Amino acid sequence: MRIAEKQAEIVLAGGRIRCSRCQALSRRSQLQCKKPALKGKRVCGFHGGKSTGPKTAAGKQRIVESKTIHGRETRAIRAQRSRDLAYLRQLEDVGRVFHVIGSTRTPGPKPASYRPLRTEEEARRWLVMNLLADVVEG
Repeated sequence: MRIAEKQAEIVLAGGRIRCSRCQALSRRSQLQCKKPALKGKRVCGFHGGKSTGPKTAAGKQRIVESKTIHGRETRAIRAQRSRDLAYLRQLEDVGRVFHVIGSTRTPGPKPASYRPLRTEEEARRWLVMNLLADVVEG
């Protein structure tokens, strides 16, 4: 696979016309598209330059609900993963507060719903609300 530098312009009609070149790359060969880009756009009509996006409110809502790259990663799945990771972070905090865990903290960004537990009182309250509630229900 060769990755070449993208060319910004293309010369047409024997050098009489200069225009911007489509910036799309082939997935397989990694070569740049040879067509000119549409006026005011970065890509040709074949690669999405003619797209204007949704116009109606219903169309915009449909895009908001379904905007994923490959379908396996939806907003609901991301939200559930964030809640699960926040739960694990707080469980780790409980272990640190009660001196059960002493190693370094889990690396990476913290989930949006994560609230650190720093005192024994916070840790006990969290345990009652999360772990013991599951035992009573189950």
